[in-house]
Amino acid sequence: MTKKQRKIFYPTIFILGLFLMAWQVTIFRNTIIDLSILIGIILIVGIIAFFVDFKNYGKTYKYSGIRLYLYSSMHYLCGFGFIVCSAFMLTNYYFADKTPVKETFEIVDRSSLRGRKYHRDERKPTFQINYNGKIKELVFTHKYYEKMEFYKSVELEVRKGYFGFDILENKTLN
Repeated sequence: MTKKQRKIFYPTIFILGLFLMAWQVTIFRNTIIDLSILIGIILIVGIIAFFVDFKNYGKTYKYSGIRLYLYSSMHYLCGFGFIVCSAFMLTNYYFADKTPVKETFEIVDRSSLRGRKYHRDERKPTFQINYNGKIKELVFTHKYYEKMEFYKSVELEVRKGYFGFDILENKTLN
């Protein structure tokens, strides 16, 4: 690749990784997976990409010293790391088993998130459940906020993901 092509390639990969990271948050909320696994994937892929391609990055940009290491590691972690992690999450999600299983879980804790940009006053209730020994936070729409203290359990339809991490299909408050 020429220097001109690499000057287009690195920012493109970085921006693509950031967009996929935003989408990955939605997938993460519907998947039972430990956050440390995802962070591990991002770090391992970012470090490998750093060692494989660092010379090319140094030839492409005129940074030196700590700035070179800081900017290049940011590109590799956010770009390549998030792309591979998103591919992992999306594969687990979209190639999951077709048959869901219904399970009921008791609510352990309650909290809320504020709404989006023009709906700041519309708080979204969040409920934490103990899902087979792991605490999982479930986010519901604003319409459940007023009566969030009355709900005692959550009924979930769960599918087994491609890599074995469970996927939440439907969630109902009881």
